[in-house]
Amino acid sequence: MGGYPEHARETGDGSDASTISAAAPAGVGLRFEVDGEIATVTLDRPDKRNAQTFATWSALARIGETLPEQVRVVVVRGEGPSFSAGIDLRMFTPEGVPGQESFASAAALADTEFEQRIAEAQKGFLWLRRPEIVSIAAVQGHAIGAGFQLALACDLRVVADDVKFCMKEPALGLVPDLTGTKPLADIVGVPRAIEMCLTARTVGAAEAVRLGLAEIAVPASELAQAVEDLAAALLGTDRAAAAATKRLLQAAPGRTLEEQAAAERAEQVVRIRALFGANG
Repeated sequence: MGGYPEHARETGDGSDASTISAAAPAGVGLRFEVDGEIATVTLDRPDKRNAQTFATWSALARIGETLPEQVRVVVVRGEGPSFSAGIDLRMFTPEGVPGQESFASAAALADTEFEQRIAEAQKGFLWLRRPEIVSIAAVQGHAIGAGFQLALACDLRVVADDVKFCMKEPALGLVPDLTGTKPLADIVGVPRAIEMCLTARTVGAAEAVRLGLAEIAVPASELAQAVEDLAAALLGTDRAAAAATKRLLQAAPGRTLEEQAAAERAEQVVRIRALFGANG
């Protein structure tokens, strides 16, 4: 949904490797920084509560495609008091966001092309689940609609005590289509997911932790430190073992016990040979 703009990146030594192109569509509002094995993606439109657009999703996809190989942990955060208030409401107007499509212009596309545009947007969320990385959403304030789905795209969610999760799309006449329905249903169960989506109600920090939508809730002033501590703990695990374990856990819900046991055997053969084999 729109071209892929250049994105900001810092190398491990702090030097600037690239910047957001001046020719990029208006309102991209993303920062991307790398510090050693940790990458940070920051939604950076605080004046719009980090509302998302077609350009946001294209830029997220581009980051996933060009993620440096050394990165093991990806932190997704929002600048300002909100993580993300969801879709930029200008996309509902005929004019749309300056320099980008509107929903009205997208609706005129043929079905195949329209679905391909949505698939391109979904790429901005799908890469966060790759086995070789662990993604952490650091969520404060509003995480509405597309913002909620971006948090759900991450493996782990650390939230501030002022967090407000809400799946707003059905109330706007849409469906959640940025890969959020599966993780939501997997985490809270289908009945609860239906209730949350079709009422578009807000879920606060305590309920989010109770339902498994967040691993931990902390005061907003402690959010950054909690995420930093979690990232450090994750990096303490062997990289190859972490990726293999994540692969096993991600595939487990779709396998029988026997199939999972076979997958465990196959992964363990690789690990033990790597550690104790002649070339280990």
